[in-house]
Amino acid sequence: MKILIIEDEKDLQELMLRFLKREGYHCETAMTYKEGIKKTMNYEYDCLVVDLNLPDGDGLKIIRHFREDNTTSGVVVISARDSVEDRISGLDIGADDYLTKPFSLPELNARIKAVVRRKTGVFEKALVLGDISIKPDDRTVEIKGEKITLTKKEYDILLYLARNKNRIITKDSIAEYLWGDYMDNAVSFDFIYAHVKNLRKKLKDKNCGDYIRTVYGIGYKFLTP
Repeated sequence: MKILIIEDEKDLQELMLRFLKREGYHCETAMTYKEGIKKTMNYEYDCLVVDLNLPDGDGLKIIRHFREDNTTSGVVVISARDSVEDRISGLDIGADDYLTKPFSLPELNARIKAVVRRKTGVFEKALVLGDISIKPDDRTVEIKGEKITLTKKEYDILLYLARNKNRIITKDSIAEYLWGDYMDNAVSFDFIYAHVKNLRKKLKDKNCGDYIRTVYGIGYKFLTP
């Protein structure tokens, strides 16, 4: 899936870019109104992620221009403007969803997938690894065909590790994935350890294979069965 991120806050743009690339998207970026307009005119995208407050123009004009020739791609607005009027204006002009800042990166990912799914009717296939079957579209997990109840954070960690199977994932990366811009507020990574410990216990209780391994001092790895 090809995404254009139009955002002038460099740090936020880089966070979104790294996160969405790890989720498997092909991403391009623009930091200004002029650059955003140029890219939407010359290239095709499955979804735009558009900030409204750009240094040289209004993101709403990019959406309006984009919608004149493209009705099938998704558009997600990200903005500090949080009034009802702003939301209505964005949706009326052609946006499919409106997310106010600050937001979590996993929520942005979920909004993008939902928008593209509504536009194309394409659903993400289940991720099957050994005893585990993960269904991202309805956020369910089955162990040997039996559903297992996980918390939101446990599910997100499992999905993140499984999508990056056989790779060492650092605790910093997991914290960024789970909490986005709020990760700096954490005083330690004990919360990650607690979530992983609980996740492992739930998998073990269902007689699931031991796929999640600790890489001491670094993070975790999901070993392919």
